[in-house]
Amino acid sequence: MESVLAVVIAGLYTTGMYLMVRRSIVKMVFGLALLGNAANLLIFTVGRLTRGRPPHIPLEEIAPLTPVADPVPQALILTAIVIGFGVQAFALVLIKRVYQTVGSDDQDEMITENRVSEKKLHE
Repeated sequence: MESVLAVVIAGLYTTGMYLMVRRSIVKMVFGLALLGNAANLLIFTVGRLTRGRPPHIPLEEIAPLTPVADPVPQALILTAIVIGFGVQAFALVLIKRVYQTVGSDDQDEMITENRVSEKKLHE
């Protein structure tokens, strides 16, 4: 199971890095989302996968049954998911505003448009 997740994590990192180096800002945000999901899966995998052993103590026991799932990686991932959704929502709103202002999501065109508008201001 861990080897399958390692391949999935590698694929997510590869795709995320490829999208991050593209000129489109929308693709860059999708790449950032993939990198975030890959990091979450990596933390989840490193925290050991235990099936059917929740991280709590049954009523009739005084200690958890071993092997028990580690709750710390799960808590970290839940926090990272919430923060990741917030960052992605902010980035999408920012992209919409930039697109309304500049008229393109291409980074090179944004720089060119910015230089053209600066020249018009100086003339």
